[in-house]
Amino acid sequence: MAVKRRPLEEAGSLARGIYERDIRHLVETDHRGEIVAVDADTGHWGMGIDEDAAIDQLRETQPDALNVLCLRVGYDVLHSFGITTGQLTKLIPV
Repeated sequence: MAVKRRPLEEAGSLARGIYERDIRHLVETDHRGEIVAVDADTGHWGMGIDEDAAIDQLRETQPDALNVLCLRVGYDVLHSFGITTGQLTKLIPV
């Protein structure tokens, strides 16, 4: 059966659930800051120092993975943009 592209929100929700249920407890202690790429359709995953490395590792076992979400171990977001809270308090007296 061919895998179809899922809507982004659906694939993200499925992959995040797989990460929280099956992967997080395996990686969080020793791999903080590394990237995990999760196949939302199969639950297979790969890990690396960046997205490319994580996806490459995933594709070794799942070359046709289509609905993939990357997460940074130990963080709520993969990337951040702009200034941080620490920088903000330096700019705006509190």
